[in-house]
Amino acid sequence: MDDTPSRLPTALPALRSKAREAGFIMSSEDRTGTLLAALAATRPAGRILELGTGVGEGTAWLLSGMDPDSRLTTVELDPALQAFAREQLGADPRVTFVAGDGGTWLEDFDGEPFDLVFTDTWPGKFTHLDHALDLVAPGGTYLIDDLLPQPGWPEGHEASVKHLLAELEERDDFRCVRLAWATGLLMAVRTA
Repeated sequence: MDDTPSRLPTALPALRSKAREAGFIMSSEDRTGTLLAALAATRPAGRILELGTGVGEGTAWLLSGMDPDSRLTTVELDPALQAFAREQLGADPRVTFVAGDGGTWLEDFDGEPFDLVFTDTWPGKFTHLDHALDLVAPGGTYLIDDLLPQPGWPEGHEASVKHLLAELEERDDFRCVRLAWATGLLMAVRTA
């Protein structure tokens, strides 16, 4: 079976071009993208949070799976990177872009929980984990990627990944599945 995605978001080529120009190498991989689109599609009128917009490739995948009544909030520390996503995807009324530190945003957010939380950056994954998990609605999904060795990992990061995986597996309020696929993912569903 070939798991190469056959349906790509229309904005993806332009976003990839911008990523290359910016030297940004941490965009969501296509197989991860198809999973994002499928998970977004399972949540009619869903509330979705993305931590780590980057240039917007993951954002494009999420939007491609969302129905017209779903809403996406995407948070990015680097406003120059997020500007590419805003340029390509900002006309879509379903998405709200937040430029700022994801950890600070998680600490300050006091709204309703989300049906899907995709964490593609450090805050919400390696820092502020409890804040991110607290924002997952009952029956909602928390997804993280880049758990297999990646270019640019800092020295000793593998130990941080192992610690994170162990911490998530020990939680009684989430059911986890590890996916040694794409860049390495973990999906956790909050028990009702």
